[in-house]
Amino acid sequence: MVGAGVVGGTYFFDDVALPPPVSEDQANVILDAQGNTLAKIGDQNRTVVPEPKINKVVEHAVAAAEDKNFYTHGGLDFKGIARAAWNDVTGGETQGASTITQQYARHVADLKAISINRKLREAVVAQKLESKYTKDQIMGLYLNYIDLGEGRYGIEAAAEGYFGKSVLTPAGQPNAITPYEAAVLASIIKQPYPTSSYGGYDPNYNKSGAQDRWQYTLQNMLEMGWITQAQYDQRKYPTDIKKPSSGKADTSLNKPVDIIIRHVRAELSTMGISQEQFDKGGLTITTTINPKVQKAAEEAGSRLSKTSPLHGRPSSYQSTVIGIDPSNGEVLGYYGGDDPNGTDYGGYLSGDGSKIIGGVSPGSTFKIYTLSAALKNDISFDTRWDGTQPKTNGTPISNAGQDPGITCLGHGGIKDCTLEQATIKSYNFAFYDIARAIGRQKVIQAAEQAGVTHMYTDAGKLVDLSKTNQSTWLSSGYFDNEVAFGQYRLVPLEHAEGVATVVDDGVHHAAHFIKTVKEVDADTGKTQVVGQQKEAGNRVFDADQMSNLEGVMKEIVDADHRDLADDRVGIAKSGTWEYKEGSGDCWFVGGIPQLAATVWVGAAHNKIELKEKNGKDNMFGADEPAEIWKKFLDTASKAMGWSNESFPKRVETGDPDSQFQNGQKPPPPPVQQPQQPQQQCVLGFVGDCPGNNGGGNNGGGNNGGGGNNGGGGNNGGGGNNGGGGNNGGGNNGGPIPGGNDLPGNGPVTNGLQPTG
Repeated sequence: MVGAGVVGGTYFFDDVALPPPVSEDQANVILDAQGNTLAKIGDQNRTVVPEPKINKVVEHAVAAAEDKNFYTHGGLDFKGIARAAWNDVTGGETQGASTITQQYARHVADLKAISINRKLREAVVAQKLESKYTKDQIMGLYLNYIDLGEGRYGIEAAAEGYFGKSVLTPAGQPNAITPYEAAVLASIIKQPYPTSSYGGYDPNYNKSGAQDRWQYTLQNMLEMGWITQAQYDQRKYPTDIKKPSSGKADTSLNKPVDIIIRHVRAELSTMGISQEQFDKGGLTITTTINPKVQKAAEEAGSRLSKTSPLHGRPSSYQSTVIGIDPSNGEVLGYYGGDDPNGTDYGGYLSGDGSKIIGGVSPGSTFKIYTLSAALKNDISFDTRWDGTQPKTNGTPISNAGQDPGITCLGHGGIKDCTLEQATIKSYNFAFYDIARAIGRQKVIQAAEQAGVTHMYTDAGKLVDLSKTNQSTWLSSGYFDNEVAFGQYRLVPLEHAEGVATVVDDGVHHAAHFIKTVKEVDADTGKTQVVGQQKEAGNRVFDADQMSNLEGVMKEIVDADHRDLADDRVGIAKSGTWEYKEGSGDCWFVGGIPQLAATVWVGAAHNKIELKEKNGKDNMFGADEPAEIWKKFLDTASKAMGWSNESFPKRVETGDPDSQFQNGQKPPPPPVQQPQQPQQQCVLGFVGDCPGNNGGGNNGGGNNGGGGNNGGGGNNGGGGNNGGGGNNGGGNNGGPIPGGNDLPGNGPVTNGLQPTG
């Protein structure tokens, strides 16, 4: 009676404000491109659902378990209020809320302590809730708030966690929640977690107690007419309850693919979705990750995979495998390490995705940008370059220990090596000289246009190429001509974006992990797109010039013996950057028309000298990185069922006589002497007679049997133009000794002693 009187007090009633409904924290659901759940991220494993779409059997079960008169009372349990007041005065056990409205009122008003004052204020808030909202609206607020054990908040997370179902599936539809399952969920609410005094009502921890509470709930459902007598009589306790999990939304981060969450967070910020929105949750983020391509990347790159070329190597060896759809920039597969909470070897992002914290030297794979810049400056692959020229500072240009004596052997030699051969063999001198000739800033600009946004200076300064200009790049302490062959560290993912630009014939697409971000309006239940990546590309390199580059990169695949399965056409570039006396970073990049593939192999922690499996030979890009590249593309292509597509036909562009080349032109080929027209044999010595074209030049000798034009001489049987002399055996044969009537090559010898 005292409680009822106080509640009715005008001053007290007006003094207590009605808080707005709480916007419950939810989990963010991360999906792959086919809708499979990759992870749930958030402080609470909760999915807010619109009340109008909730299966009514669930609402009725909850009312039966917690407040069977919910739909008829005014929101208050006056007996409960009086009981709480009496216990508070007498020092008895404190009492919690009773009606569903009061339970939600206590939550929304943040009235966590239980006392007479808080109990009264809770009652006032409950009354005001009842006056402002319908019963269904209050039920919806309550169902999205309640804790249902095992770290699951809200009825939807509970339905999914315990039964793998959704409360939004209409009754009668396949996989809809049954009355018996709804009663299990509703029964948990009273005590979701075990205590020292009682085991609670989670069936995974106290099955007998949960079953007793379930019986109570079903009896109330029958009493209130929410199930039929037949349904009650046929009741069976569900046996398909899923086993306990940690319930925390972020505990799914235990797979290599989960490292993409860092990139998801980074991309959300570029879409204008704040960290506060992310933390609040309720976002459904569909990524670009294709499970088949992802599996291929992990199987090829992880040394823990038995099918990886790195399998069995020490834990100090690490790889990165990145597959990008070149037509739109979607990252289809991404292996950046086995520990999603460790180093991201593909993107070198910090754990929260807020900043770049490292990179690796690309070596000769960076030459694809040097070549792109060269082609832009009308340099042909037929231009020639001198490998004996030193650097600007006078030191020799390293070619990874290549013996100068055999450099470009068979293709002009070290002083006149063609750019095409220098590319296939990956000689450095041509690329250094290209940067020196056209300006290294043009090489850097080509890389930035292709997708490389960040590079480190030798001193470890991270430079954002998109926010700096050429004057900065050319400044002291930044980048020198060595940039042309990959000295400066970069981020593998950005390099993979640049590789995809080349594979797509010079059209750049920003590499991205997010397709769409959606959010459900809790009031209307409508799903709205709140974020979406732009996949339109822009041409940064000429298509013909790229076909020219691709044509040369096809030859590299053949040269490195990395032909793809089923005669699939691929393009590639290998690269290695040295460390001490060996190799520190090894690469193989390129791809097929459907997938740009970038592979790096290096050290997992501190730099090491990479060795082949025999432990002696230095590793190079054409070794295990190329094997991983082939394994990845072969597996992904087969799994995806891609057809064998070709790259555009090569168009040879550029000026072979470019002013920028510095190589020596090869000597002209020897002039071929025209042959004398054949004549009919006249009188045995004029024209096509025996001995003229016998065994010499056009016979066994030059044109005769043993001489220049004769059987044994130039035009005779044994002489320059005769059988044995200059004009002998005679001048033009053997029959006229000493004759001078026809032109000869020397003095008459009477055909006795050949002198020619």
